[in-house]
Amino acid sequence: MMNLLDAPQGVRLKMIEISGGEGVRRRLFALGFHKGDEIEYGPQGILGGPIIIKNVGSGVTAAIGRGIARRILVDISHGHE
Repeated sequence: MMNLLDAPQGVRLKMIEISGGEGVRRRLFALGFHKGDEIEYGPQGILGGPIIIKNVGSGVTAAIGRGIARRILVDISHGHE
């Protein structure tokens, strides 16, 4: 398990846990991201800007800050189990 910033880009990841307060969980939920979802993330913004994440199941794409990305704990997804 690793935080999203330490995960490889362009690989399917499974959201294992969202650490942090209720505000972080609500923000991600409002954007369409939930614990257990498969996600991918793409290029990081220039000079430490936001990163782009995509919910593989729903197709929702969003930009999130690095602070939130550090709170998303993921593991490499090995398909449907």
